[in-house]
Amino acid sequence: MAAFPTRRLRRLRVSETLRQMLAQVRLSRWDLIAPLFVRDGQDIRSEIASMPGQFQYSVETAMETVRRWSDVGIPAVLLFGIPKVKDAEGSQAWNDDAPVQRLCRQIKSAVPELVVVTDVCLCEYTDHGHCGLVVKKQDGRKDVDNDATLELLGKTALSHARCGADIVAPSAMMDGQVAAIRQALDTNGFPDTAIMSYAVKFASAFYGPFRDAAESPPRFGNRKTYQMDFLSPRQASMESQADLDEGADILMVKPAGAYLDIISAVRSRFPAPLAAYHVSGEYAMIKAAAKEGWLDEKSAAMEITSAIKRAGADMIITYFAEQLAGWL
Repeated sequence: MAAFPTRRLRRLRVSETLRQMLAQVRLSRWDLIAPLFVRDGQDIRSEIASMPGQFQYSVETAMETVRRWSDVGIPAVLLFGIPKVKDAEGSQAWNDDAPVQRLCRQIKSAVPELVVVTDVCLCEYTDHGHCGLVVKKQDGRKDVDNDATLELLGKTALSHARCGADIVAPSAMMDGQVAAIRQALDTNGFPDTAIMSYAVKFASAFYGPFRDAAESPPRFGNRKTYQMDFLSPRQASMESQADLDEGADILMVKPAGAYLDIISAVRSRFPAPLAAYHVSGEYAMIKAAAKEGWLDEKSAAMEITSAIKRAGADMIITYFAEQLAGWL
């Protein structure tokens, strides 16, 4: 190839039209999944302090938001529930009259074309804030009992499916959770309900604002015994393969913005659809910096979302979904 000055690569960037013609990454509203927090109560629309622009909703105010999102072209929502009462098992997670289940039924009745994804985990529902049943080990240490938790995750996914969920998304990071959920769905008449597995979910510092939103910080210890170690990226392939073998339909990498290398690696190895979750802390950092005038919020949000897609994500779960739909 010719060298400078005969070859000038800037010629390919001289106009906006030409730049758009040559763009290899194109964001679309079809890429977006919007998270939503729903809780018991009436007339609730409470802003989450650590996540400006995000709210806890009661079911009826959530429906107003869901309709608005649908009107601007957002194709899917991801529901998280906050119960009135928590217990050691997280039993409200599989209550067919809990907030997620009630909202799910209303969405599928009023906006049936909207894809409803439900988070399947126990951390929002347990009084200890962990993602499964807690037991005391022989050494006196408390930890989550992996195998005893599987049945409860299956019951939760089945409850969501009964209420109309199109996709259930297990995020507890229990070994065998996808197989347990697939069996629960298939043996109870829901073979068409898809599973989006949080296959590659790291124990991350970027979840802090989410734990405010979902009221789910662990009361003791941390989640490092079941969520992945960010210093062990090779485990991403093993976790992805295990979940696909167990019946996952869609894989997910979480977080996204700080883990573009993992998204790319999973995409290059596995042909399954791939979602990526641009998480609460990543969102909050952009919001905080934009508030101080240190960066342009729209430009930053568009850039990082484009990078997530460029890395290989087919679906992007993002708290910027409504703004992105408007900008796009």
